[in-house]
Amino acid sequence: MSACKRLLAVLRPGRSPLFRRVATWSPVGAAFNARQQRKLDLFHRSNVGLFGVPELTCPDGFAAVGERALRETERLVEKACQSLPGIITVKTFDQLSDSLCRVADLADFVKVAHPDPAFREAAERTCVNIGTMVEKLNTNVDLCNSLKNLLDKSDIMASLDPETRRVAELFMFDFEISGIHLSEEKRKEAVNLNVRLLDLNNEFLVGSHLPNKIEKRMLPDHIHHHFSKEGNYIQIGGLHAEATDDLVRELAYRIFLYPNTSLLQTLEELLKCRNKLANLVGYESYANRALKGTMAKSPETVMKFLQLLTDQLSARTAQDFEMMRAMKAKLNPRNAELMPWDHPYFSGVLRAERFNIEPSLYSPFFSLGACMEGLNSLFTELYGVSLMAEEPSAGEVWSEDVRKLAVVHETEGLLGYIYCDFFHRPDKPHQDCHFTIRGGRQLDNGQYQLPVVVLLLSLPLPRKSAPTLLTPGMMENLFHEMGHAMHSMLGRTRYQHVTGTRCATDFAEVPSILMEYFATDHRVLNQFARHYQTGQPLPKSMVTRLCESKKVCGAADTQLQVFYATLDQVFHGKPQDRSTTDILKDLQEKFYGLPYVPNTAWQLRFSHLIGYGAKYYSYLMSRAVASMVWKQCFLKDPLNREMGERYRQEMLAHGGGKEPMLMVEGMLQRRPTVEDFVDALVSDLNPDFETFIMDSEA
Repeated sequence: MSACKRLLAVLRPGRSPLFRRVATWSPVGAAFNARQQRKLDLFHRSNVGLFGVPELTCPDGFAAVGERALRETERLVEKACQSLPGIITVKTFDQLSDSLCRVADLADFVKVAHPDPAFREAAERTCVNIGTMVEKLNTNVDLCNSLKNLLDKSDIMASLDPETRRVAELFMFDFEISGIHLSEEKRKEAVNLNVRLLDLNNEFLVGSHLPNKIEKRMLPDHIHHHFSKEGNYIQIGGLHAEATDDLVRELAYRIFLYPNTSLLQTLEELLKCRNKLANLVGYESYANRALKGTMAKSPETVMKFLQLLTDQLSARTAQDFEMMRAMKAKLNPRNAELMPWDHPYFSGVLRAERFNIEPSLYSPFFSLGACMEGLNSLFTELYGVSLMAEEPSAGEVWSEDVRKLAVVHETEGLLGYIYCDFFHRPDKPHQDCHFTIRGGRQLDNGQYQLPVVVLLLSLPLPRKSAPTLLTPGMMENLFHEMGHAMHSMLGRTRYQHVTGTRCATDFAEVPSILMEYFATDHRVLNQFARHYQTGQPLPKSMVTRLCESKKVCGAADTQLQVFYATLDQVFHGKPQDRSTTDILKDLQEKFYGLPYVPNTAWQLRFSHLIGYGAKYYSYLMSRAVASMVWKQCFLKDPLNREMGERYRQEMLAHGGGKEPMLMVEGMLQRRPTVEDFVDALVSDLNPDFETFIMDSEA
């Protein structure tokens, strides 16, 4: 079937008269507001395999796909080593990267999200096999020399376009951090450290999510029902931060964060191995290695950013804690001391008291279908892009609730595909995330390899009487993840190695966080936020309350993130002759303000240390950039097509193929300083009392 015909095969609106009385859904709205009903397969279509990969009709197909990728890898390695230095070198390296990533990325997704354990296990084995091959390639001296020969020829490098030069340098960086330039003995040591780190990373990640147990008799009977039970034990699997009972929050905090000696040792060894590897390949610390190529560039810049932000927030943070303290004293006069387990709860109480932002008041205006219509409308206004629902082929998706969207530009045609795995099911990860399945790249025949991504959410399924209704937080998360997806779709890089979100970590969150600003702008919400039964638009005053409520205790919330980011930096800086718990105690006092609780080890639950080692600050810096882009470029008119096109060309089109700060500079027409980042974050916390009063009166 041709692409055009497939696009016409949109899902028809479901019959849901109980909850849609005022108008009809667009095809994309209908696809998400009704329970998925696959068309009756009258023609017994053949199984095309997951994501249209023919071998993946069954778990055993992963072995065939992996073997094919490894054979292709051998061919491309030989080609790279035999080619004369030039653009062909970079193209061959990118083809090599693509042949492995197309299997590894798909397997990375399947191993966590497929409902069939056999598929998950097969995908896991494939990830290990591809990972082993990548380690071999990163220490292949002949392969490295073929790239080095190019980089050493300044005349040839000067003739290449900037994106090609950057990609060549990025590939060489991958070799260098694997110790390719070392003696054979030290290179083996680097390989052994990398192998050990894989095990330590997995041990820590698994351990950080395991619950802690305590005997039932150790806890008061009247709070047992708050926790899960296992025989004579109670399991504490989280902080229960939203519990109204102070005792529940306190005990959950103390028990869940109680130090696990074995896991403490794992963390200590992990940090030592990371530092040793960084030193071995020529870096002063793991943080120095991790920050190369980022906007921040160095640990010194990150620490300056975090310290300046702390200085700017200190007075407001103290005020926030005082407000929480007063609220706790009001509700619990006998125990008024503010403790770390109180912060999330009492900040929420204060928001609710001041602005009446009960989620159930907002959810009827945010049906999933309406939100998808809103995203479609926004992307059409900004970029000339439409989201079109397609019927997946037999065997293409892993669950009947997965929706497939074609992303179509008004003049450029089909840009790529987004698979929307939005609904809760057993054994599915409870996290919102974006997976690249296939990166975009320019093909030798002049065509473009279309990007394919998956968005993973965990939303309730629609019911007969009502569509899926989103809380404001769910709606913002949807916009956030769609920001990542559109980064992947709208990028048109020559090389898949730098496609879409394959860019510096402290830049990668900018497009997704910027979408959060669109999600809370009344002019954008007015395009789609309608009550699912009455059609009534969401009142502007409710939007204003929602936006202003986020600023309540905003300084304390931001300061908590600063504390986490600082802890991450110090853990990955120069080694210190003290335990991770002693470091945490010290930094909690300096960068947070609420007291350390004896016999707790919060760092053992800091799972971001694995995926974001030395880069946890990225969320704050990305938010600062998104804030500046929003205020300077979109605040006046969030639906401005000219600005949308400029944003695409300056920031989305390049993926990681351009230095991140150059992209920011191109958009803002100036290079922001660390002080500018801090000012942007602090100004976001300023209450807009005038607007709130005007809206309330209206």
